[in-house]
Amino acid sequence: MKLTTKNISLEHPARREFLQATAVLTGAFVIGAFVPFAKRVYAASAGGPAAGIRDPNVFLKIGADNTVTLLSKHFEMGQGISTGMATAVAEELDADWSKMRCEFAPNNPALYQNLAFAPYMVTGGSTSMMESFTQMREVGAAARAMLVGAAAAKWNVPAAQISVHKGVVRHKASGRSAMFGELAPDAMRLPVPEKVELKDAKQWQLIGKRAPRLDSVEKTTGKAGFALDIRRPGMLTAMVSRPPQFGGTAVSFDAAAAKKIDGVVEVVQIPQGIAVLAKDTWSAIRGREVLKVIWDMSKAESRSTDAIVAEYRQMSGSKGLPALRRGDAAAGFAKAAKTIDAEFVFPHLAHAPMEPLNCVLELRADGAELWSGSQLQSIDTYVLSKVLGFKPEQIRINTLLGGGSFGRRGNPVGDWVAEVAMIAKAINGRAPVHLVWTREDDIKGGFYRPMALHRVKAGVDSAGRITGWQHQVVTKSIFTGTPFEGGAVKEGVDHSSVEGVVDTPYAISDMAVDLHNAKSPVPVLWWRSVGHSHTAHVMETVMDDLARTAGKDPMAFRLGLLEGKPRDIAVLKLAAQKSGWDRPLRKGRGRGIAYHFSFGTRVAMVAEVTVKDAAYKVERIVAVVDCGVAVNPDVVKAQIEGSIGFALSSVLRNQITLNKGVVEQNNYNDYEPTRIREMPKVEVHIIKSAEAPSGIGEPGVPPLAPAISNALFAATGKRVRALPLTLV
Repeated sequence: MKLTTKNISLEHPARREFLQATAVLTGAFVIGAFVPFAKRVYAASAGGPAAGIRDPNVFLKIGADNTVTLLSKHFEMGQGISTGMATAVAEELDADWSKMRCEFAPNNPALYQNLAFAPYMVTGGSTSMMESFTQMREVGAAARAMLVGAAAAKWNVPAAQISVHKGVVRHKASGRSAMFGELAPDAMRLPVPEKVELKDAKQWQLIGKRAPRLDSVEKTTGKAGFALDIRRPGMLTAMVSRPPQFGGTAVSFDAAAAKKIDGVVEVVQIPQGIAVLAKDTWSAIRGREVLKVIWDMSKAESRSTDAIVAEYRQMSGSKGLPALRRGDAAAGFAKAAKTIDAEFVFPHLAHAPMEPLNCVLELRADGAELWSGSQLQSIDTYVLSKVLGFKPEQIRINTLLGGGSFGRRGNPVGDWVAEVAMIAKAINGRAPVHLVWTREDDIKGGFYRPMALHRVKAGVDSAGRITGWQHQVVTKSIFTGTPFEGGAVKEGVDHSSVEGVVDTPYAISDMAVDLHNAKSPVPVLWWRSVGHSHTAHVMETVMDDLARTAGKDPMAFRLGLLEGKPRDIAVLKLAAQKSGWDRPLRKGRGRGIAYHFSFGTRVAMVAEVTVKDAAYKVERIVAVVDCGVAVNPDVVKAQIEGSIGFALSSVLRNQITLNKGVVEQNNYNDYEPTRIREMPKVEVHIIKSAEAPSGIGEPGVPPLAPAISNALFAATGKRVRALPLTLV
């Protein structure tokens, strides 16, 4: 039995503000500030998200077969959020876990908004469990109360005498019982309770326990549906030839050779390049290969990586924008007995998800329908409406599973969605269009974690206390020119460029942080853990250097800077205990610690490495995490393990380099992910907590590189600062 979804208008004042704030200029979406997204995330992390809709009719379908299907407002890209949200619902509903299912909700932000990003429907920032935990529990509790109410009315007994257990509603005194499916039609006509009583943590049967993921069976059997699996009648596959250098544009093209390829149907120009449409992917690829395009590169990026680094280095020597001023950093150095001066360079990085970018768009006279691994439904809806001239409510998005993202599918300018819309419009919507990016397309011409350069000068006094910290950060802003700019950029300072530094949990009384916003046509985007992916490495390796300069144990040094922060201290102490921090290691082996706070979550990692003949191997990682309530501990563990595997490739070798503006890497052969033979032994320990859940998809990335760097220093006595870490 399907529960009816109430109709709520998509029209919202903030939504109209959003629509009015954006313009399409030569194919690039320039989106003005319209909502303080970042501020809302940080506020939600601190005090909890705003209250949301808890009507079971909106979020649940209860079938005649007693299955309970959650309509998930969040995109599932492997992080396990569908299982986490369903767990919260099932706990309060007292459902049978084997009967729980999950589908993606339609693009209706009035109903399915992310409460941390209200009023928009988006998945990102490791906010999903944090913002939906209480809401989903309330949905489950409300549904339970309505089912009990229906049973009480049907049996003419007091509701207080009715119990629910694993999907069965019982009245013990009369011996009556009913399954959810029997009661749902009557139950969902009842008013939604104004207040619901949630279980005490001591009563939990599912939350905090191990349960099978809802998507595991379909993914392992191949039944799970991704955008690459979509086939529509008469569908054409599109491949786009894009400029070889960022910022280039097409002047003219010759499609004669392409049109001779069997299967190629049409060739059209869009602002991003030249699109080849064919009856199948292989024909589109072959047609694109023989296209002749003349490009205008007058405004394109033409520098090589070394030249960009040199410019960043020069910028770091000048005064930047003040990102933090606390105490008097300059005066603090007068008290220093010893100082260190360190430079760090971080390359551009690609996201390289397993499933390349792709989506299917079908135009009709009254609207458009998209099939996509959509991470930002509100933005994708807007982009489509703007390009196609439809109202937002005329756009239907079918969200499908995503084969990884790491930030790439959550692009606030909706780059590939804009492309498919422009292609469909160029052919007057006469056929559904399946836009496919190859992995080479994305690695050579996608969006990247921005290159960054840090310069740090720090000192300690004779007692080993930090006396001053001056920090220069040079990088390109991620948020400028996106819908997130209003909340993340203040007086020119992009918070994501300096996060993890300006909000460090360590007590540093005299600290100054300057930001330099670099300029380049190279498009940048958040990459798993955003700014923390480089700031943590800087903070934690400098902490190690200061500890050794002060003659203190690196673990003890950190603990001394975290007084009054029991949760932070507990994570570090457990990491020391589980890793055998004080246990000696044989020659050629080193152990290093790193600790970082991001997305509301505390993570400490201890790495052990072996070094031989200028080569090293990461042997062991001990991770301790405090993410509040671990809704699904096995999912939390998997996310930390996955973060380690993901980040390790950037420690060992991965980087995107430019040669006269052209990306040198192509695919997994020269932008190689971590191989199973390279994975260290990983031990994950979760701090038991009664605090509200915090992020888990990203916080496992930042501490890995500095833990390994510190372990290498312990083994060799030599400090390698730039990533990737190479000893030669």
